[in-house]
Amino acid sequence: MATYRQRAWDIAKEAYGYVTTRAAAEAGIPAIELAKLAARGRLRHVAHGIYRFDELPATRFDQFFEAVLRVGDGAFLVGDAVLSLHDLALVNPRRIRVATRRRRRGNLPAWISLEKVDVPDTDVTSFEGIPATTVARALRDAQEYVMTERLLDAIPTAVSEGLVGETEAKRLRRDLMAAVR
Repeated sequence: MATYRQRAWDIAKEAYGYVTTRAAAEAGIPAIELAKLAARGRLRHVAHGIYRFDELPATRFDQFFEAVLRVGDGAFLVGDAVLSLHDLALVNPRRIRVATRRRRRGNLPAWISLEKVDVPDTDVTSFEGIPATTVARALRDAQEYVMTERLLDAIPTAVSEGLVGETEAKRLRRDLMAAVR
C-alpha cells in the first residue's frame, strides 16, 4: 500500500507539483498528514490548504496554476493573464488576473489581482489544466489595458493554434477595430 507521501506525490505530478488538502482528502489523505510532511521538510506549505513538492520541476504554468488555487473553487484566469498563459499579444503582466463569480475573503499576495466577474460558462475553459476564459473573451477583455495592435497581431496566432475559430477571428478583428475608432 502506498504511503501518504506517495499518494500526495501522485496528485502533485498531475498538478504542477501542488497538492491541496481537498485533493488529498479525496485520495484518502488526512490534512494533518500534509502538515506533518511539511514540518519534516518533505513538502512546502504554500498557503492555507495548498502545498507543493519542490522536487517536481517548475514550468512556465506553475504561477498561473498557483494563482487559481489561491483564489479557490470556481476561480479562473482572465484578460492579460489568459493571453500570457497562451503566450499571445506580447504581454507579461506583473500581476496575474484571476476572477471568481463569488465573494472571496482573505488576503492574496500582491502578484494576484482578484476580480469578481459574472462570466457565462461558455466563456470559461481550461488550458493545460488551468481554468481560464476563452482566448476570444480574453482578447476582448484586455482591450482596456493592452494595445489594440498587439491584440490584433495575436489573432492569427490564436487561429493557427486552434484557440480561436475563423468566424470568431473575423468578429474579433471587427470589434477591436471598432473600439479604436
